Amino acid sequence: MTGCAIHFSDLHRGVRETSALDDALVALCHDLAPVLAIASGDLSNRGRVQELRRAKALLDRLPAPVLAVPGNHDIPYTLPGRVTRPWRAFEEVFGSVQPVVTAPGIVACGLNSVRPWRHQGGRLPGDGPGRAAEAFAAADAGALRVVVLHHHLAGAPWRAARKLPLKRRDAALSALAASGAELIVGGHIHQSSVVERHEFEAVDAPRGRSVVLATAPGLGRPRPRRTGEAQGLHVVRWTARELAVETHVWDGGAFVRTATRTFPRG
Repeated sequence: MTGCAIHFSDLHRGVRETSALDDALVALCHDLAPVLAIASGDLSNRGRVQELRRAKALLDRLPAPVLAVPGNHDIPYTLPGRVTRPWRAFEEVFGSVQPVVTAPGIVACGLNSVRPWRHQGGRLPGDGPGRAAEAFAAADAGALRVVVLHHHLAGAPWRAARKLPLKRRDAALSALAASGAELIVGGHIHQSSVVERHEFEAVDAPRGRSVVLATAPGLGRPRPRRTGEAQGLHVVRWTARELAVETHVWDGGAFVRTATRTFPRG
């Protein structure tokens, strides 16, 4: 079994949109023929319906099914809507805030990590591990099992600046690993980070399952003067034995592969 998926995050539609980048994303998807495209939140910049619709218009151009979850920028920016109807616009455009998508060789479970009262911070929803376990239990043997969040678990390699990782991430990682997740993807920090849990956590029998944490660089660049924010995406490839995550960066004219990390599965 071999497969390919594409993962990007933080489009921030509504500010500094670049048609050349959009066209390059579509062309890359046609070249790679991924079985799934994953968009891990911040599809809009201020949570407005028209911004989310522009994001969906781009995603509809991709030649693959799309799984999208909300980010902290995908809910109303001001009160009272931020608290009284945080998901209305996202659900109107994309449907569920916690979708599950099954494609050949992969099952991906989207979980909503956004908390309206904490603009930057996020938290694993209480039903998240159970939803993931249910989705993975129904998957074909050998399918890659992926959890999609907006907020990252592994910290940024360079600048952290208020963008803290998922709250109670130790417990979240243990619960998601126990659910059967092999790969947990997110965004939020606009920096690429790819790591396997045993690179930072001691191996022991009860928690020994291998899990790769992959945080994609931002696809959009709403703050171009911030040099500590990368622009690009991840390409995920897998076989029955290995999982690889490629980082592709945008050089102003094309996506260029700059790194690949490969891990054994299981």
